[in-house]
Amino acid sequence: MDFDLQWLLIALPVAFGLGWLASRLDLRQWKREQRDAPKAYFKGLNLLLNEQQDKAIDAFIEAVQNDPDTSELHFALGNLFRRRGEYERAVRVHQHLLQRGDLPRAERERAQHALAQDFLKAGLFDRAEEAFKALDGTPFELEARLARLSLYERSREWRQAIEIARHLERSGTGSFASRIAHYWCELALEAQAAHKEEDAGQALLNAIAASPQSARGHVLTGQSLTRRGLHAEAMAAYAQLIALNPEAFNLVAKDYADAALACGQQATAHASLLAQYQRTPSMPLLLALEKVEPDRNAQCQRLQEHLRHQPTLSAAQRLLSVRSNTLPEPEASLINTALERAGRPLQRYRCAACGFEAQHYFWQCPGCLGWDTYPPKRVEEL
Repeated sequence: MDFDLQWLLIALPVAFGLGWLASRLDLRQWKREQRDAPKAYFKGLNLLLNEQQDKAIDAFIEAVQNDPDTSELHFALGNLFRRRGEYERAVRVHQHLLQRGDLPRAERERAQHALAQDFLKAGLFDRAEEAFKALDGTPFELEARLARLSLYERSREWRQAIEIARHLERSGTGSFASRIAHYWCELALEAQAAHKEEDAGQALLNAIAASPQSARGHVLTGQSLTRRGLHAEAMAAYAQLIALNPEAFNLVAKDYADAALACGQQATAHASLLAQYQRTPSMPLLLALEKVEPDRNAQCQRLQEHLRHQPTLSAAQRLLSVRSNTLPEPEASLINTALERAGRPLQRYRCAACGFEAQHYFWQCPGCLGWDTYPPKRVEEL
């Protein structure tokens, strides 16, 4: 049967027309989707800037539904959920991203990092640790290791913290010697609580070896020796602190004087305390000097001289207490009570990083969790 060329001439224009019409319809639909998606996105952004997070979340969800392949919308939505404390929903968003087979490697690593942060904020430390470990070898490795270090501190896994801190130090991130010393001190305290004195002693030696200038290892060593009745050895431990970190000696000046009294080395302690006071005058040193030299006239002279240079309420109260025999008892007691009450708010330690104040000295601030952020002086002497 012969093929009719006339039909071919008719079919070709018709096919061309149908193809053109289909392409126009697809193009129009694509343009509409592209127009709608940015509109929803910018609507969500505007709501977010106006601190209307609930409405912003709804707008971003709409944008994600219109364009489910856009990863940036998923990241924005996941971060919003995390900021609002809806960690389960944030986890689902970031896990959905990780399940996509077409996600580029950089976006996958970013999603893994966001997922780890979700677990951390939710308090799921085990899952957060595994998620952060998965970031080794990625651009997020340094941030992930720092997060793991903080995680180990919060969960009191001190040996893992030591390992991570050493790795960070070897990689050139900075010096972690002081923090490593604190970790060893924490292990020493745990060993002491379990009555494992040998392990505690070794941990303190490791702490001092990690950071000789750090005060805590010497302080705990001296206190441990004192409990065991080795007062002369305790004095030697505190003497090392004077040489390596004289400012921190204020924390144990009283313990040093007590150890001297216990082993009959008042003269040695007096000379050492006096020399230290002449370098850096402070009330803890004055009170320690009173213990090893109970001469009221000498005490009064030092307190008067101290008040001339550092007019603090604690020094005034102490001078009044020493000279109480010069005033009638009711007046002396009333003045002493007033001075004590007025000076009580100043007898605190203040974190230099966040300003958190405490009656006792902390090696790690309870407020900002920073290490060695408390100066070894009370507020009135700062």
